[in-house]
Amino acid sequence: MNFLAHALLAGDAPALVVGGVVGDWIKGGLPGALPADLARGVALHRAIDAFAETQPAFRASRARVSAARRRYAGVLVDIFYDHLLARDWACYRDEALGAYCAGVYGHIATRLDDLPPSAHPALERMAQEDWLQSYAGLEGIADVLARMARRARQPNPLAGSELEFAAAAAGFEEDFRAWLPDAQGFVAEWLRTR
Repeated sequence: MNFLAHALLAGDAPALVVGGVVGDWIKGGLPGALPADLARGVALHRAIDAFAETQPAFRASRARVSAARRRYAGVLVDIFYDHLLARDWACYRDEALGAYCAGVYGHIATRLDDLPPSAHPALERMAQEDWLQSYAGLEGIADVLARMARRARQPNPLAGSELEFAAAAAGFEEDFRAWLPDAQGFVAEWLRTR
């Protein structure tokens, strides 16, 4: 769910960026029906997710989520981290957030025919509604969480979960600032060896 972080961590290679962003929509073994370059991006996405689950700062963030929402802690932390990344974008990239997001959407648009048709509506909506840039404001993540709550098949406590972030914002920020450099180091090593 942390589309912006996956895009940033993928670096500047368009196929890795696209694979990173669409990774949650790709199921099954790789490469599957994907071209090899996109499959590599999805593999990186999956590797980052596996890394995050064991990384101490990410685990600390998961523990900050209340017991009522603990089942969704991983998803919530992903979204909170995208919020922190978007909010403080200038600390991580010289390129303006809006320009960067437009580039990501452009990369996805050029590879849309290589992606599963079932993902097309969401990816098109992502660009039209500028999801990535919307994460910069707390209201943006509130919208994301409300959409996710409505789409879920069963009742869930996702709507309103931005209050979880607000209640422990300093702690989540501290965790994120520890997690991101570790994740960048993990990605550099992953790319060097694959």
